[in-house]
Parts: sequence; structure tokens; C-alpha cells
Amino acid sequence: MTTAGMATTGGAPVSWALFDLDGCLLDSSRAIPASINVGLAAVGAPRRPIPDLQWCIGPPLSASFATLLAEDGRDGGDHVATAVQAYRDAYLDLAVEMTTVVPGVLDVLAGAAQRRAIVTSKPAAYARPLAAAMGVLDHVEELFGPSTDLLVEPKRATLGRALDVLGIHDPATAVMVGDRHHDVDAGRARGTATVGVTWGAGDRRELESARADHVVGMPPELAVVLDRLESRAA
Repeated sequence: MTTAGMATTGGAPVSWALFDLDGCLLDSSRAIPASINVGLAAVGAPRRPIPDLQWCIGPPLSASFATLLAEDGRDGGDHVATAVQAYRDAYLDLAVEMTTVVPGVLDVLAGAAQRRAIVTSKPAAYARPLAAAMGVLDHVEELFGPSTDLLVEPKRATLGRALDVLGIHDPATAVMVGDRHHDVDAGRARGTATVGVTWGAGDRRELESARADHVVGMPPELAVVLDRLESRAA
């Protein structure tokens, strides 16, 4: 296990663990790229190989499409909005078939001393049924994601709303866990502890460059970090 930045003792005990969904709790490495390709096809853009779209797991969807379409010379909000809608129309059917739970994370959720919630960039209307179908929703108290009315909501905004709704007045008593720098950036912006996990779309270099407090490579290592954060002296 590799940790960086924050000591595992000292400071307020962490009583809330907030988890990203895709790449952190769920293996979306097939479902999201497949749905991205549906969106690209809807605006006449070429499909991409699945391995070339792994970076799209985690960031807001509209930002990923904006980058992909710009690379193909198709700038403009209308193209992005059309691609996003086509993605959403296809996603739920593809997701239930192509998504799996990351091995070991249900044990982490079940064994964590913290209260737990999901904070995701996926619209809540899509994230909630998928998390329920995968058995993840049973292990958390709440799920927060953007509204489908929003083309983009920064992760820090979703996290901030979660902290407000959950009544977490001291963000230092919460930890944001995710696989991309967006999760770490959001946690740092809101004042939570941060843990980066390397089994998703982001690698160790990305997470350490974002200055995650801890970076772990396996779910059992995450369980150890959460235990230390919960028990550290106030």
C-alpha cells in the first residue's frame, strides 16, 4: 500500500466515506465506452476502440464528448448535446449487461465503520438504478449525482451538495474515494480527505499528481486506510 500526503493519525476522525461509482465501485470499462460509441455514431463521428475510451470513465460526460468531437473537427454544443442524449438512451440497457462490481469492494462497504454515500458524475437517474441492480446501493445511505437537466455539473459541485444534504458541517470528517483526479480535485476543493484507487481508469501517477492523501492498489488496502481514518485521534 502506498500513501501520500496525509498522516494516518492525528486530526478529526473521519465518520463519512463518500465513494465515486464508475471505476471505483463498479467496473464500467466496457459499458461506458460502448455507450460513448453510440453517442459518437449519433453525430456521424467515427467509433473508437474500447481501450482508447477508458479515459472517458470518470469525467463529466459532456466534457468527454466535447474533447472527442473536437478531435474529429466537430465542435459545437449541439453536437455534444445530441451525443450525450444518444449515450443516455443506450446506456442503461448496455450498463446492466456490461457492468460488474469491482471484486472486493462490497466487503469494503460492508466493513467500513464510516457512514457511506455515493457521489458520482453520472446523472442520479441513471446511477441509482444501476447501483441498485449491482447490489451497491444496499451498502450506502444515499446517492448523489447531477440532474439530467444539467449538461455538466463539476464533481466539486456534486460533492458540495452531498456534504450539505448529509449535514457534514466539517468536511475534514469526510473522505472522498475515487479513481480519477476529478475525485481528488473535488475533495481537495471541498476540504475532505481524499483516497485514490488505482483499479479504475486513473493510474497512480494521475492520483499522486492530484495530491491524493492516500493512493491504494487493492480493495483490502482501502479498508485499512478507512479504518485508520476512522480511528485517528481527534
